[in-house]
Parts: sequence; C-alpha cells; structure tokens
Amino acid sequence: MMRTLLLEADGRVTRGGEELIARWRDEAGSRIWIDLQGESQGRERELLEAFDCHPLAIDDAHRERHPPKIEEFETHTLVLYRGISSFDAELNFAPQQIAFFLGERSLISLHPGLALSIDRLLAHEGETLLRRSPEHVALRVMYVSAGYYLDSLLEFENALSDLEDELMEDGSDALMRRVIAYRSRLVKMRRVFRYHVGITQELTAYDYEHLPRDNEDTLHAINDVHERFERLYSLTQMYYDICGDLIDGYISLSSHQLNITMRVLTVITAIFVPLTFIAGIYGMNFAHMPELAYRFGYFVVLGVMLAIGLGLLWLFRRRKWL
Repeated sequence: MMRTLLLEADGRVTRGGEELIARWRDEAGSRIWIDLQGESQGRERELLEAFDCHPLAIDDAHRERHPPKIEEFETHTLVLYRGISSFDAELNFAPQQIAFFLGERSLISLHPGLALSIDRLLAHEGETLLRRSPEHVALRVMYVSAGYYLDSLLEFENALSDLEDELMEDGSDALMRRVIAYRSRLVKMRRVFRYHVGITQELTAYDYEHLPRDNEDTLHAINDVHERFERLYSLTQMYYDICGDLIDGYISLSSHQLNITMRVLTVITAIFVPLTFIAGIYGMNFAHMPELAYRFGYFVVLGVMLAIGLGLLWLFRRRKWL
C-alpha cells in the first residue's frame, strides 16, 4: 500500500498515491512524503531507484533484522529505525524495521506491516510537520513510536511492583519464571534502545546534510528524540536490575529456608545419634554383660538416654538452634 502526502509550492496539501509523484517533480518548491506499507521488495526498489537512492542503502533497508543505523549518501540520508507493531504491559512486543530515506524535498518511509506512529501522523500532524521539513516528519515518527514504548514500560512498572509484593508474601517457582521471562525481554529491549541512543547521539554530534544541526527547530527535535530514548534505555536498565534483585532475593530466601530445615534435621539427628549408640550397645548378643544382671539396669539405661536427649534439647534451645 502506498500513501502519499504532497505539499505543493502554494501551500496546498493533497493526499493520494503514486500519481502525486509527477506533480512533485514538476513543482520545484513542493515537498512529498511517501509511505510504503507491505509493498514487495521489487516494487520498493523500483520506486527508490527512481528517487536516486543508493543501491547499498536499498539493500540495508531490505535486510531483515538490520541493526538501527544512520548513514549519509550523496542525494539522501538513510535512517533505519526499530519500530513496533504491538506492545503490552507484559513486555510482549513485536518489533518491525522502518526505513527512512530523507532527501532535500522528500521523505520515503517503508515498513512491512502496520506502524502505529506513522498512521497517527498521517492522520493528524503530517501536514504541519511536512510544512516545516521532511526531517521533522521522520523525527516525529521516532518520537511518537518511542512514546508507545514509554507508555507500556510505565504500565509494566505497576505490574513489577505487584509481582515484587507477591514474591515477598508467597514466593513460588511460577512467579520466578515470570520474573526471568521479564528479564529476558528487557535485555532485548535494552539492546534496541541502546542502538537508538547511539543514532541520536550521532545526530547531535555530526552535521548531516538532510538533518542539519544549525537549524534550531531540527536540533530541538533531535534532542527530544534523544532524551526520550535515553529515558527508555535507563528505564529498561532499572527494571532489569530490579528483576535481577528479585531473583537474587528469591534464591537467598529459598537458601535461608533450606538452611533452617537442614538445621532442624541436624538437631534431630544429633539428639538421636547417642541414643542409637546406647541402644546399639545393649542390643548386642553377648553372654557376659554384667549390667544386664542388674535388677534396675533397664530403667537406668532409659534414664540415661532420657537425660542425654533432654540435655541436648536444652543446649540447642539455649543456642537458639530450635
């Protein structure tokens, strides 16, 4: 599907499809935003080559799971961005690659599936942003997309707080599996946000022809995107650390409970070992055991065994082992 937004030289805005490209070429002062969603790679390559996009840039845009990057060519600047097609408070997200080809008067965005941020801007702010410059459209798409990440991460913070309370009250292996799953997803998200922080750092540090820092509005938009991705990166790092602390705390608590159980078993063993030793001696079948002929020998042995057991029990309680 191709969606086109044309800003003509006289300020009029027209929405349509491929037919608007010829009008854009004929008007020197016009600007155009072409969004390609779910088009075949052959169709995308044909259109991009018509806009003099570099073959290497096209190959990067079509490569699956390419890390986010920014690269400048003679007629355009390529920005590869990792957007989202779905995201929830459980950190279940489906990322998708979005490629921006930024020219002097044009912006081409291509993505395989639904892009919430692009749909939102096409419906509402696209005209206003295109009047400012094509780079403002691309930067705003990234900013809005990061906002979807941020909203879900803040929702996850509440879920993580509830999970922490559940672990403290009644920890279980099922809850621990949830924490480990969250931690794994946070690692993947942190890696994505780190790439994006790197892109925005490059934009603020180097002057790209189609993303000029000397333009105050452009620099402000770049800083907004950079700050939002820095916040996302710090949030994922913080949540990752919290999940790690929860795992360590659960393991420590489980080890402590195991130590208590082993201590009780050790005390019981320590009490019965000497009693078993005495019982073992008098269970031997020897004919000449003098104390066996003593009338009260049985009761004396029972008394000694009882005294040993009570003495050891008293000793362990005094040492607070029980």
